[in-house]
Amino acid sequence: MAIVIASIDIDAPVQEVWDTIMSPARMTEWVTIVDRIDHVDPGPLRPGFRMSQTLHLRGVPFKVHWKLEELDAPRYARWEGAGPARAKAVTENRLSERDGHTHFNYRNEFRTPFGPLGAAASRVMMGGIPEKEANASLRRLREILEAAG
Repeated sequence: MAIVIASIDIDAPVQEVWDTIMSPARMTEWVTIVDRIDHVDPGPLRPGFRMSQTLHLRGVPFKVHWKLEELDAPRYARWEGAGPARAKAVTENRLSERDGHTHFNYRNEFRTPFGPLGAAASRVMMGGIPEKEANASLRRLREILEAAG
């Protein structure tokens, strides 16, 4: 299991940040590893809402199927994802107001396939890439929202 934690302060209201991070249509704008959104359930976000994405790391594309497990708009969302070869991920987005800004805490826990051997191989192949990409995504999000404001 690997855990990536990243956070950033954004000079934008909580609701504006929430609307951006929770919009499947906007994810390709700010999440650096998202190539495309393949499926989105109709209707508003709600527990049980599903979406599928094609992601890429180190030039390798792969699909992840997400299900929104918990939702406390506009403060908290928890997604569970299933990837190739039974890989699993849990992503949590937490927003809070801090000194007139929005503080965004992002957490991603993922389990690679093939148990300890797969985890060891992933550490060698991936190094710090997931953490670097998470931080790059949050910086891109901040740039988009602060330029719009």
